Amino acid sequence: MLITLSTVLWSTAGFFVRELNMDVWSTVAWRSLFGFMLLFPLSFILRGRALLRLRDSVGLGGLLSIPIMAVSVFGYVQALQLTSVANVMVVYATVPFLAAGLAFVVLGERPGLRSLCAAGVAIAGVVIMVGSATSMSDLAGNLFAFVMTLGFAASMVIARRWTGYDAMLVTALSSGFGAIVCFGAAFVTLPSVPMPTMTQLALLFVFSLATQSVSYLFFLEGSRHVPSSEAGLITLLDVVLGPLWVWLVFGEKPATPALIGGALVLLSVVGYLVAAPRARSA
Repeated sequence: MLITLSTVLWSTAGFFVRELNMDVWSTVAWRSLFGFMLLFPLSFILRGRALLRLRDSVGLGGLLSIPIMAVSVFGYVQALQLTSVANVMVVYATVPFLAAGLAFVVLGERPGLRSLCAAGVAIAGVVIMVGSATSMSDLAGNLFAFVMTLGFAASMVIARRWTGYDAMLVTALSSGFGAIVCFGAAFVTLPSVPMPTMTQLALLFVFSLATQSVSYLFFLEGSRHVPSSEAGLITLLDVVLGPLWVWLVFGEKPATPALIGGALVLLSVVGYLVAAPRARSA
């Protein structure tokens, strides 16, 4: 139940980006600032004195994850601003296969035949979707979606390689790092940096709360009680619900290539997640 709730919250990112209608630097800066303000004190409240030794709580894995996660979050918001939510979700759904590829390179984990077959189907789906792009905006959005997905995959591999760091604290520090960089970039690149309205600030706060803080806590708690394969299947709801919200609210209908490509990617991921526990059992 908690993982389902976290996935529903995650899926609202496209809605918030569309509703805010702000430049990418300001959007990421304020969202990250609120994320830091929520997660940093919360990590100390939940972990207590164990986090006082920051060297052990962050470690090398955490130091690597902080900038990677910040870049990934920026890529996510920028992709949502440049192309359709459906296109972004199609690329994002390939994260298990990108993670498997990185794990092979970094950790020497050899993917099985099922993984390779599923990855091939997923790549075909992405090629169909990307190949249909007719504008530079769509192409750029797909590229940023890939950057975002690669960043998430890299974070997963880092977490597997360095298991000692505190994920909540590192996420908070990554949010703080992203806020500093994006506020600085906004002042350098924009002619003037407008202060968000009270409505926009409220939306940014809820955006951060829903997609970065509460959803994260729900997922952490829920993942303790269900198998990893089941958790992976539930999180696929994000790929379906993300385009659904913007279609219902803003009338943003997924294009036919995105539907075909998304169906292939979903089929490959579902087959991969269902077959994996059976293969381990055998």
